[in-house]
Amino acid sequence: MSIAILQISALIKVSLLELYRRKDLIVVLILGAILLLPIAFVTPFGISGSGTYFNEIALIMVWIFSIFIALGVSSRIFPNEFEKRTIYPLLAKPAGRGVILTGRYLGALTAAISALCIFYAAYILLCGIKQGVWFSEVLLQAFILHAGLIAVMVAIGMTGSLLMTPSANITLSLLVAFGMLFFGNRLPELAQGQGAIAKIALYSANALAPHIEFFDMRQRLVHDWPAVSWLVCVVVMLYAAVYSWVCLLIADLLLRRKRF
Repeated sequence: MSIAILQISALIKVSLLELYRRKDLIVVLILGAILLLPIAFVTPFGISGSGTYFNEIALIMVWIFSIFIALGVSSRIFPNEFEKRTIYPLLAKPAGRGVILTGRYLGALTAAISALCIFYAAYILLCGIKQGVWFSEVLLQAFILHAGLIAVMVAIGMTGSLLMTPSANITLSLLVAFGMLFFGNRLPELAQGQGAIAKIALYSANALAPHIEFFDMRQRLVHDWPAVSWLVCVVVMLYAAVYSWVCLLIADLLLRRKRF
């Protein structure tokens, strides 16, 4: 057991080093600063009380950048392993496929959540400068649920990395993520009145696709609405854990079917 924990810890460390060595996060932060700093210090369009406008733009950017980072980290895991043939020394240590899968998932998740922490720290700093509001219960809930979303996206990205190229994996995952974010809660409604095939497809998507909208607290932050019940947060995080676990089971099956 101790050997497996050491192996998983080493894989987590490698994932963190890979994220920061590629400098993807630095580029994202610079781009975000270029876009957000003018909004934070200048009243857009001469409108006073522009906090709502600033919050909405900032949160949209945090969501987009965090999902890109999560998918970018997870979708390259196994294609890089196979291309560089680094998976063979791992298996020769020996490290079981389950240990490799767990270590790579936790490593990618740790890297993605570390980036998410940086994004929220920047958001809190700018909100504090702009509006004088540094922390709230809704913000804490938004961060926790956003971390749950990242766990789901990393699991999806890693599973997809065993089936397709990184570019195809990221593209398909982004389409699913943003499609469900904007239309996920309307799928049963859209299914009504459709033909048999379309109805089956929409109900299947509603049952199988990740409900990204469950994790979305942006409107509560933007409009300063009260926090939701913590029981709701627990249920949503359980959904994230179960969905991620199912994705990892599929990834484990795919990895075991790989011929090395």
